[in-house]
Amino acid sequence: MLRAKGLESFLPFCRSSRQWAQRISEIEVPLFPRYVFCRFDPGSPGAPIVTTPGVIGIVGFGRNPVPIEEREIEAIRCVLDNGLAAQPWKYTHSGQRVRVEYGVLAGLEGIYVTTMKNHHLLLSVSILQRSVAIQIDESCVVPLSPQGLPVAIRARGNMLPLSPVRL
Repeated sequence: MLRAKGLESFLPFCRSSRQWAQRISEIEVPLFPRYVFCRFDPGSPGAPIVTTPGVIGIVGFGRNPVPIEEREIEAIRCVLDNGLAAQPWKYTHSGQRVRVEYGVLAGLEGIYVTTMKNHHLLLSVSILQRSVAIQIDESCVVPLSPQGLPVAIRARGNMLPLSPVRL
């Protein structure tokens, strides 16, 4: 419905296994349940968005929408566009910050986490306090200093920042 109103929206999905009676099915579920990302001019009235059925409001502080950093959304798009399996993950500030040096995700930065025998790259959407994890080969990443290095993600032209919309 947001697209029908001429707004760019982004709703990332992941695959999840669900058991129905005696069978297991793979279904697609939102990576960020109850949120959709929408690009709009924060200076214009939010009426076209908030009057959309199912929309509760625009995420922000008070009446001011807060844009999401473009690199956070582009990182998630890059993962999904390359067909990599992503899963929701607990948001965390701590951990070793890394940059992917090789492969289709080269240039992405995130937090490196090891669980059992698996290595994950966590990509976060800070304003929502949510993360997405993808499995990654540890030889593809290099650690960053606490200050980090510039992100090498190609951004789209002169587009307005995406902002989350609460559903």
